[in-house]
Amino acid sequence: MGQFVLQLSQEKIQQMKTYYEQKLVSVPQGAVFRAKTSGATITAYRSGKVLFQGKSPETEVEKWTAAETGELSYKTVAKKKGVLLPPDDLFSNSHIGTDEAGTGDYFGPITVAAAYVSKENIPLLKKIGVKDSKALTDDAIKRLAAAIIRMNVPNRVLILSNEKYNQLQKQGWSQGKMKGVLHQQAINELVEEIGESQLDGILIDQFCEPAVFKRYIVSESLSLQNNTYFMTKAESYSIAVATGSILARNAFLQEMEKLSEKVGMQLPKGASSMVDETIAKIIAAHGEAYLDACAKVHFANTKKGKRLL
Repeated sequence: MGQFVLQLSQEKIQQMKTYYEQKLVSVPQGAVFRAKTSGATITAYRSGKVLFQGKSPETEVEKWTAAETGELSYKTVAKKKGVLLPPDDLFSNSHIGTDEAGTGDYFGPITVAAAYVSKENIPLLKKIGVKDSKALTDDAIKRLAAAIIRMNVPNRVLILSNEKYNQLQKQGWSQGKMKGVLHQQAINELVEEIGESQLDGILIDQFCEPAVFKRYIVSESLSLQNNTYFMTKAESYSIAVATGSILARNAFLQEMEKLSEKVGMQLPKGASSMVDETIAKIIAAHGEAYLDACAKVHFANTKKGKRLL
């Protein structure tokens, strides 16, 4: 069970009470309201403290705060199969953050980036606009990635080519295992560069249960570094993870540009009907086998594209 605590105004708490009107339950002493959703119990107190508890409290927390407001106080109150959630002071200390891009895109590789952000660089990165890459345009991603590189922020970016992706997939690797191994390899290389003495922790943007992640990497003779933590939506709280997300997305965009030039047509991102139409054009121009070099061929889009021929 996880727990978050927010300190909010009484006006915001009244807004929350109205929002959860259909989910209100009996109120404990000293509370303004208590509500229960499928993933969390939310209790707001007269002091302004709002407690979110349950199996997935972060889903509700995100409705009422954002990383840049500074309102969020993350509390470590849970252990999940031996892996701690991050302590609340990790986000303001020197740490490594990792994230990935390209996993839901038919065309293009998976890219994973690990970034080490020192305590001193956190306010500088915030000042230039570093935040979750999903909230940024492609142009902003490219601009911020260039700024991060100019700042000499230590990082590692790994790219899993489509050929290698398809090879591993045929060997029985899940996409989750591919991501897990890439995350850990990027972390290991970065830790080797900076040394553990400057490191207060490592935060992985969680895409699977920590125990599953460990199984993935152990199968490839890898292991977790000391003080490794997992957190969903980590890029909204950690500047290091947000930095990693920008670098990973920038690498994906660069690879997509290279592939588009190689194929001779603009490759669309995502997995939409536009992707299906592009698949048909590629097969018509180069043959189906050509997809192996630019696409994740096990996606359902392959069959959809072939039906358009």
